[in-house]
Amino acid sequence: MTRYATRFGARFMAMLQMAGQIVFLLLDILRCLFRYPIRMSLLVRQIDFIGAKSVPVVIITGGFIGAVFAAQTEFQFKSLGLSSGVGPVVAIAMCRELGPVLCALMIAGRVGSAMAAELATMKITEQIDALRSLAVYPTEYLIVPRFLAMLLSMPILVGVAIICGIGAGYAVAVHVLDVPGVYYWNNTVKYTHGKDITIGLVKGFFFGLIILLVGCNKGLQSAQGAEGVGLATTEAVVDSFIIVLIANFFFTFLLNAILPS
Repeated sequence: MTRYATRFGARFMAMLQMAGQIVFLLLDILRCLFRYPIRMSLLVRQIDFIGAKSVPVVIITGGFIGAVFAAQTEFQFKSLGLSSGVGPVVAIAMCRELGPVLCALMIAGRVGSAMAAELATMKITEQIDALRSLAVYPTEYLIVPRFLAMLLSMPILVGVAIICGIGAGYAVAVHVLDVPGVYYWNNTVKYTHGKDITIGLVKGFFFGLIILLVGCNKGLQSAQGAEGVGLATTEAVVDSFIIVLIANFFFTFLLNAILPS
């Protein structure tokens, strides 16, 4: 019993320590935004890596999730005579939940892991110390461009996932499962509101912030050696997944209450 209590206490303290590190990292980033000029070349490079090169992955993810969800919904709704309701269900689900969450998980796996691995490698090879010796503040040089690029790119990527999911759902439902296209599209437009789209984009913004802070923190706090790099990369992805899923639960209620209908 004592052993389990000790393990639980150690993990709880590790979670509190990570939360504190993330808060201090965020405060440091915000301080750098007002103190140092933005390095546009680094920002453009990060937008290309985080945003442009993630588009194919997001398109495939959003498209196939929308197609599968539309097919499964039609299979169940057809027996109830509610085939015309497939469109709104797919659109609202993609806007509010499937689009932002699945996009965030893919970006965490692709971008968050890369950030953690790159920063961890720079730490163990003392490149971060070399920046300090050259009078370059590491947070301003390494983190701020990634921070801005993530916050700019993530809502756009979520929007792409939503559009692809709705489009693929329409194609499968109308052209494969013979759902009347006019009713499908008219009901989609009628019952999908601006609030649904706004919730998805706002979630994407905050999910991007979570992925960036967790990935960069794991990289900066990694242990020495190749094992430390691998562990930091793995923890960055796993922790990002868990925090995004937990945050999504609270954002669902909070945004629904705050945003106007």
